[in-house]
Amino acid sequence: MEQIKNDRIKIFNGKIVTPYRIIQNGSLLVEDGKITAVEESDIPVEGYKEIDAKGNYISPGFMEIHTHGGGGHDFLDGTYDAFIKSAELHAKYGTTSIVPTATTSTNEELKQTLQAFKDAKANNPKGAEMLGLHMEGPYFSMEQRGAQDPKYIRNPDPNEYEEICNMTDDIIRWSSAPELPGALEFGRYLTDRGILPSIAHSNADYDEVQRAFENGYTHVTHLYSGMSGVHRKNAYRHAGVIESAFLMDELTVEIIADGSHLPASLLKLIYKIKGPDRIALVTDSMRAAGMPEGESILGSLDKGQHVIVEDGVAKLPDLSAFAGSVATADRLIRNMINLADVPLHESIKMMTMTPATIMGLDKRKGSIVPGKDADIIIFNDNIDIQMTMVGGKLVYNV
Repeated sequence: MEQIKNDRIKIFNGKIVTPYRIIQNGSLLVEDGKITAVEESDIPVEGYKEIDAKGNYISPGFMEIHTHGGGGHDFLDGTYDAFIKSAELHAKYGTTSIVPTATTSTNEELKQTLQAFKDAKANNPKGAEMLGLHMEGPYFSMEQRGAQDPKYIRNPDPNEYEEICNMTDDIIRWSSAPELPGALEFGRYLTDRGILPSIAHSNADYDEVQRAFENGYTHVTHLYSGMSGVHRKNAYRHAGVIESAFLMDELTVEIIADGSHLPASLLKLIYKIKGPDRIALVTDSMRAAGMPEGESILGSLDKGQHVIVEDGVAKLPDLSAFAGSVATADRLIRNMINLADVPLHESIKMMTMTPATIMGLDKRKGSIVPGKDADIIIFNDNIDIQMTMVGGKLVYNV
């Protein structure tokens, strides 16, 4: 009998989800962490470990580009465990790669978080792959701060952000309000360093969003949350960030499809206007994702804000605003299918290929294609995750 090599895997008897269709009775091969073959029938091979999908869906792993933690941990805790345990929690729900997000905080907390991320990225045995860091703040509009702590909000300062960027190469995305003094210069600086500038917690109007786009801001963070809509100046109406995102086809957006931040009507509207190629699904999850409802903390344990988790979402104690979601990626897919009437393969695309493209990682992630990373999940008709594979390594199996 031919010896089975641990790094050679065959997955068969499943419905393979592509960005454009679903392949019935598909199979695929994995070797050395990469997909090597995809067929619309069984692939006869020897010496491979075989995984029977049992008629379930075989899908690219979910890519989460905006999460603050989960499983009782927030990345601003600044510990190795915070990153590792959050990555493990999200892997159980189908996420194979994440962009950990740091909220507005002190520079001391940030420096500790940067080091903890570097340690965890280098030794992450059982969780979703950590692609890089997303900085959410502190350069935000005070009027659109949402649950961001107001004592940390300020205008972009080149002395500050250049120092931060020079401390690490791990930052790959930074969310900011582009109408602030110095924000356009900030956008150009980020673009030059290969970091994605994103519009967030912004009170900008259409003209300001156009200028932002010209200076590198090509993405909109959690559409509808923490941003301007139609408003009046001197009695005249002006389009805000929301309308700008719809008017400007080139802008990509992300949406928190947890069923709380956006009702079904808005999920349908965004999908109708932007389409699956311009929408990334994100959880924006905080530490309470995957945990029982009750009291929790948004941000670090030491300096974070107390929140209440109820009705499947985190809220500020005075109930004036949401304070991040507690969703996992599987819930987002179910909601897009059941609430927004989006076909399964397009719902999956918004959690795989589209975020990979937004982050410039589509050449190696986001779809089941030979040569790409073997980030693969298996789920049933209810999007219950049966198996998660990260880079050809099995990290979760029911």
